[in-house]
Amino acid sequence: MLATIIRRLLQTVVVMLVMSALVFVGIYLVGDPISMLASPEATEAQRDAIRASLGLDLPLWRQYLVFMGQAVQGDFGNSFLTGEPAMRLILQRAPATLELAITAMLLSVLIGVPLGIRAGLKPQAVSSRAIMTGSVLGFSLPNFWVGLMLIMVFAVTLGWVPASGRGQTVAIGSLNLSIFTVSGWLSLALPAITIAMAKCATIIRVTRAATRESLPMDYIKFARAKGLSERRVLGVHLLKNILIPIVTVAGLEFGQVVAFAVVTETVFSWPGMGKLLIDSIINLDRPVVVAYLLLIVFFLVMLNLVVDIIYTVLDPRVRLEGRR
Repeated sequence: MLATIIRRLLQTVVVMLVMSALVFVGIYLVGDPISMLASPEATEAQRDAIRASLGLDLPLWRQYLVFMGQAVQGDFGNSFLTGEPAMRLILQRAPATLELAITAMLLSVLIGVPLGIRAGLKPQAVSSRAIMTGSVLGFSLPNFWVGLMLIMVFAVTLGWVPASGRGQTVAIGSLNLSIFTVSGWLSLALPAITIAMAKCATIIRVTRAATRESLPMDYIKFARAKGLSERRVLGVHLLKNILIPIVTVAGLEFGQVVAFAVVTETVFSWPGMGKLLIDSIINLDRPVVVAYLLLIVFFLVMLNLVVDIIYTVLDPRVRLEGRR
C-alpha cells in the first residue's frame, strides 16, 4: 500500500508538470489582459509600462520558467485585477464550493442508492419504471434550466428560499461556513438540489445495474437459504458487494462537481471557485485561471488516490492483488 501511494505521488508530480505547461501556454496565448487593465485613453508607453510591471514583456518560455520557480515556492502569482495572491483568492472561495459539492453528493447517494436497489430488485414494477424514467429526466435536463425553474417556483413564486447568494456565514478558524446558519441552508438548498438531480440519476443507474448483477450470485442465494431476513440480505450481503462501483462513480462525480460547478454557481450567484473562474476568464485574469486549473488537477489526482485506498478497505482482493 505504501509503495502504491508513493508511486501515485510521483505520477502526480509528472502530471502536474505536464499540465502546468499545457495550461500556461494555452492561457497565456489567449487574449491580451492589458486591454482590460489599461484605460482606453492610455498611451502605448503606458501600456508597455503595465505590461513590463506584470512580466508580460518577457518571452513565453521565460514567463513559464519564472512562474514555475515561484510555483515551487507556493507562489502562483498575483491577480491582475486585485493584486492579491491568486491561490489565496481561490482558497477563500473553496469552502463555498466544497459545501455545495458535499451537500449535493450526500443527497445523491442517500436518495440514489435506495432507489437504485429498489429498481434492481423489481425491475418490472411500476415504481421501478417510474424511478428509471426519473433518472432519464435527471440525465437529460440541463443544469441551468433546472436551476432557473427551481428559482421561478421556490424563490419567486413561493418565496420559500432566496434566489441567489450564500446566506449568513460563521467563521470556524480561517473558514467561513454557511452550513451552521438557517439562512445558509436556505441559500444552499436550490443549488444543491440542482446538482443532485443529475448526479442522483447516475447513481441510480449504476446501483440498479450492480444490484441486477449481484442478485443471481451464490452468496445471495446462500444468505437467503440460511433464513436471513431480507433486510439483512440487502443491507449487508448485497450492499457490501455493490459498493465498489458506487464509490467509483460517486468519487468521479464529486470531482466533477468541485471542478465544474461553474454553471450552477453562475445561475445562483454562488460565491464559489467556479464563479471566480468565470469572472477571471472574462477579465483575462491569467494568474487566477492558471492557479485554479492546477489546483483542480491536483485535487482530482488526489481524489482518485483516495478512491483507490477505499477500494482496499471494501474489497480484500484488491489488497491481495497489490501484494502479488
